[in-house]
Amino acid sequence: IPFMQYRRYAYVFSILVMLAGVASLIAHGGFRLGIDFTGGRLIEYRFSQPVSADQLRDATQRAGFPGAEVQEVGTGGLDFMLRLPSQAESGLQATPSGRIIDELQSRQPALTAELRREEVVGPKVGRELRGQATLAVIFALIGILIYIGVRYDFAYAVGGVVALAHNVLVTLLMFSIFNKEVTLTTVAALLTVGGYSINDTVVIFDRIREQTRLMQKSNLADVINSSVNQTLSRTIITSAGVFYAIAALFFLGGEVIHDFAFGMFVGVAFGTYASIYVASALALEMGLRRERIKREKAAAAA
Repeated sequence: IPFMQYRRYAYVFSILVMLAGVASLIAHGGFRLGIDFTGGRLIEYRFSQPVSADQLRDATQRAGFPGAEVQEVGTGGLDFMLRLPSQAESGLQATPSGRIIDELQSRQPALTAELRREEVVGPKVGRELRGQATLAVIFALIGILIYIGVRYDFAYAVGGVVALAHNVLVTLLMFSIFNKEVTLTTVAALLTVGGYSINDTVVIFDRIREQTRLMQKSNLADVINSSVNQTLSRTIITSAGVFYAIAALFFLGGEVIHDFAFGMFVGVAFGTYASIYVASALALEMGLRRERIKREKAAAAA
């Protein structure tokens, strides 16, 4: 399969995906940050009777928590997740979860509620976590750039890191497109995606290095096409195996692990694509540029 002949179509596709992500960011007013980064309280209820989101939102406001975000989890109106901003709790002594249940029961006396989860993060801790998450991703990119530059070639290092940054960025933008929360779990998914995708890229780069010695009379595009085709079955089988595990997490893992599985699903899909059409294609572009510069110098010398 002449993969490198179609690389410019892949460039256009990647740019369109990123533009769609940027448009969604503008439409949503930025990423939807979870309480891990903004601070606040996360409460998850299971009710004995169906409750509408409007009823729960009204009870939350009566309890003294304006601006709360109400999200139905699952179907049937029994499971809900509430996110209360940090400032919503100032000056209130009673437990927020208890106050909200009391307000609901004042209108529906037969209603009972099971408190399934309650997490609290301070705003200062949220800011620190946001900064540390950003540094974690940056340090991972720098470390991989240094490793591949020493192990292989600078052209490969640039292609590998750009592909990795592409995967992380596209995965993050998909959270905006689908209006999903960005939390510490999301950061864990991004770092896992980075480790997985660079592994696939390194396998292809290793085969390119071997084929360069064996196909010395061939041009660089043919060498890269041959290398990608030789590793294609390994890439498909590995990615399919990972997708089965991600599908189990996504459909059976519950609400807590759902966003992690979503990030992994998007990241593995785009990571497989980027290993061929970002990392290998950029290595080809830089190799062609290097050959062109050599020819120009030789012509000038002659």
